[in-house]
Amino acid sequence: MKPVWVATLLWMLLLVSRLGAARKGSPEEASFYYGTFPPGFSWGVGSSAYQTEGAWDQDGKGPSIWDVFTHSGKGKVLGNETADVACDGYYKVQEDIILLRELHVNHYRFSLSWPRLLPTGIRAEQVNKKGIEFYSDLIDALLSSNITPIVTLHHWDLPQLFQVKYGGWQNVSMANYFRDYANLCFEAFGDRVKHWITFSDPRAMAEKGYETGHHAPGLKLRGTGLYKAAHHIIKAHAEAWHSYNTTWRSKQQGLVGISLNCDWGEPVDISNPKDLEAAERYLQFCLGWFANPIYAGDYPQVMKDYIGRKSAEQGLEMSRLPVFSLQEKSYIKGTSDFLGLGHFTTRYITERNYPSRQGPSYQNDRDLIELVDPNWPDLGSKWLYSVPWGFRRLLNFAQTQYGDPPIYVMENGASQKFHCTQLCDEWRIQYFKGYINEMLKAIKDGANIKGYTSWSLLDKFEWEKGYSDRYGFYYVEFNDRNKPRYPKASVQYYKKIIIANGFPNPREVESWYLKALETCSINNQMLAAEPLLSHMQMVTEIVVPTVCSLCVLITAVLLMLLLRRQS
Repeated sequence: MKPVWVATLLWMLLLVSRLGAARKGSPEEASFYYGTFPPGFSWGVGSSAYQTEGAWDQDGKGPSIWDVFTHSGKGKVLGNETADVACDGYYKVQEDIILLRELHVNHYRFSLSWPRLLPTGIRAEQVNKKGIEFYSDLIDALLSSNITPIVTLHHWDLPQLFQVKYGGWQNVSMANYFRDYANLCFEAFGDRVKHWITFSDPRAMAEKGYETGHHAPGLKLRGTGLYKAAHHIIKAHAEAWHSYNTTWRSKQQGLVGISLNCDWGEPVDISNPKDLEAAERYLQFCLGWFANPIYAGDYPQVMKDYIGRKSAEQGLEMSRLPVFSLQEKSYIKGTSDFLGLGHFTTRYITERNYPSRQGPSYQNDRDLIELVDPNWPDLGSKWLYSVPWGFRRLLNFAQTQYGDPPIYVMENGASQKFHCTQLCDEWRIQYFKGYINEMLKAIKDGANIKGYTSWSLLDKFEWEKGYSDRYGFYYVEFNDRNKPRYPKASVQYYKKIIIANGFPNPREVESWYLKALETCSINNQMLAAEPLLSHMQMVTEIVVPTVCSLCVLITAVLLMLLLRRQS
């Protein structure tokens, strides 16, 4: 008799082979749509503080959970890398502003480092003036370049003190501390910042930080920790929104939302009701987990049903999914002025029942399996495949599911295909071309999409993957102490889309592609010459001062000899 895992593997291989044979392409991909985006559509690019800034202990910044996580040296990050320096963005603001201007973006999405502004995390204890000045100067520099700042309050780098004292997001008191932090930011920057994001991809923060342990703080509280963390994050979001609404909105006239990441889930067999239900369940456990409380006041019913049933089967008196009180439901509902969406790829979904005796876990609670089509373009990542049509479907789903909210795409992009120095990223151009075009089709369908943020401006620290994955428009040479930036081909292509506000006609769009590849060939030559230039610079830094010193010394000796002769 075969072991259970062997039988499961054989079953999945059979399913994938049938999938590849049966589902080739999609009607949405059949024709490319030439047209332009609505007037005033906002084009941008994004980053986050921990991934790019570096200066981890400079100018009064306190430690974050990611500082501690990466410094542990226990193989939690590929190559035991840290973001202590990262892109050195803290010291390269003006240089990166030039890159943003080169891209012609309308907005720049970045995050504030909570421990840089509040070293202990608590406003009443200490406010770091240098942190305030740094972000204030950044915002001013953006505005002076006619670039709108879209600011994320929290992108995963929680002050370490909260983890030590309170267990991080496992503690409900975090909601009040986050409100205090948000108020500081609204007070310090709200006169100039009109678009706020409370949390970026909180699902990954909860699942990877408190379920799998792959992210900081590295806890493995299976089937419980992530639900509790998410519960408190949703409360914290609501606290920040209400604070802005009651205290700051009338003066500042800004918007506050949240950014939620989700892949599209397509049923393997659209004629099978169980697969249809499984795909819907996938989306509710992914997007609905956070969006439903914000737009409808409570968790999706399917989450309450499935987690409640499995909890009972596991002998628990209460569901592992926490419960909102009636007052909390009312307080949370409606706390978003726009919906931020992050999206990268798609999965095929089919039902798979996991026995409750296997123990509590997020994966088992969903009773489904995620698959990929072997025909999908492989970008070289273990998880990211190019499936543009899924983007359109997700946008339309969010539009109808949550009552026609204004949508800002806050993250969309692809990592490098090969682990090498490659500036001619034509595969990334094809990814952006396909995904942005599907977004244009979604607008044509009636989706109220206000802006698009490509991910990301620079290659940067990619969490547990260290520096192995590169999402940037600009290649960063991390082995060089100056962290120089080099434009990839996709810079030229994305810039053309922005200037044209879409895809005007086939001939012009094709010319963009050819021009981008021509430019990157020149840039590749420059990058190839960089080691020689660096060596020459190093030689110059050493030899020139040495030669000058010798010249001065020889001159002094000759002068002494001359004076002695004369005397």
